[in-house]
Amino acid sequence: MKHLKYKRLLLKLSGEALAPGGKGTGFSVDNLKRYSSEIAEISRRGGEVAIVLGGGNILRGAQLKEVSRSTADRMGMLATVINSLALSEFLISEGLKVSIMSIISVPELAEPYNPLKARDYLSEGRVVILAGGTGNPYVTTDTASVIRALELETDIMLKATKVKGVYDSDPERNPNAKFFKELSYDQAIAMDLRFMDKVAMEIARENGLKIAVFSLLEEGNLIRVALGEDVGTIIHP
Repeated sequence: MKHLKYKRLLLKLSGEALAPGGKGTGFSVDNLKRYSSEIAEISRRGGEVAIVLGGGNILRGAQLKEVSRSTADRMGMLATVINSLALSEFLISEGLKVSIMSIISVPELAEPYNPLKARDYLSEGRVVILAGGTGNPYVTTDTASVIRALELETDIMLKATKVKGVYDSDPERNPNAKFFKELSYDQAIAMDLRFMDKVAMEIARENGLKIAVFSLLEEGNLIRVALGEDVGTIIHP
């Protein structure tokens, strides 16, 4: 059995990744089963997995114009708790032990987020799902993911997307978009590449966090990235 290149990793999953077709609203049982199966395979190989979930399949706060942005973002944080509960059920069905930790207080559903305790859980082989983003409005789940990856001392952050990796323009709109196998943060910022928000990129760059951007649509990619295979784009300090 091939050994993992990255033992402790943080996976950032958008809410849309849980939806049918990888977009829209609701839940896809097939997607949840596949992601859980691949996460279980990483765990069986000795990997330690933390997960940050978005809530866009339920609610995207920035798009809800009828209420204040602050309130809409907090509604989105609650959506990530719902997604965490859904994913945890499928992970448990794979035989994994799972702990949901939330930065917002929902004691009946998740325990309070504590990075020291989360690191202990990871060392014990538990999958740790991190809900609630940063707990602050106006902050993306990209930024939350980078902060959690640093707090949990992960070897890499994995950003799952709908496309192969990072391009110089949107490949879904531009068939001639240039794909990058690897980039430095300085290059990505200089070229104004928008695979994640600028605040998240700056925090990652300043703290030396390696990030892999890859397509979740191709089955097995999550395991391949953890093994260090040539999948997606690597962004390094």
